[in-house]
Amino acid sequence: MTNTSAVRIVESADVSPDARIGDGSSVWHLAQVRERAVLGRNCIIGRGAYVGTGVVMGDNCKVQNYALVYEPARLADGVFIGPAVVLTNDTYPRAINADGSLKSAHDWEPVGVTIETGASIGARATCVAPVTIGAWATVAAGAVVVKDVPPFALVAGVPAKRLGWVGRAGVPLSRESADGPWICPVTGARYTESDGLLKEEHA
Repeated sequence: MTNTSAVRIVESADVSPDARIGDGSSVWHLAQVRERAVLGRNCIIGRGAYVGTGVVMGDNCKVQNYALVYEPARLADGVFIGPAVVLTNDTYPRAINADGSLKSAHDWEPVGVTIETGASIGARATCVAPVTIGAWATVAAGAVVVKDVPPFALVAGVPAKRLGWVGRAGVPLSRESADGPWICPVTGARYTESDGLLKEEHA
């Protein structure tokens, strides 16, 4: 294991010399981080995970074992990517062109998934590019996301649909009345719903 400027990269990991790894970050066994990828501070890349060319992630992100983060994904600070999650990058995937020739990198344009601050993607979920997952949202395990997810939303299913709301603590919110505020049972934070969106109330 190398330990330079508090960056931890185990010997079995494959990290491009052109990647930028922030202080305090760890890349574990058999993980691959491709060229021009940028990882912020205190990120964790789990065993067998893949971070594609030019992927950018902020500080304090966790990419769990065997997750596949294909370029050009963008992850903000504090994003959680569960085990075996897939962030796709090809809207119309084909191995060959219409004429039967093998597709090359010049025959398609990659599109990325965007995940905003504090959002979590559950184990084995798939996010189909070019969706955006809003800040502090939670995608349940095994979900397939094909549409944008608003901030604080809890989505599940195939295709994923909103089942409720979550707060910054990740716990489902509740409300005392049909038109009252949503309340986090962990932090006590209050949220207001309007036009299908949730906003945090500030004291």
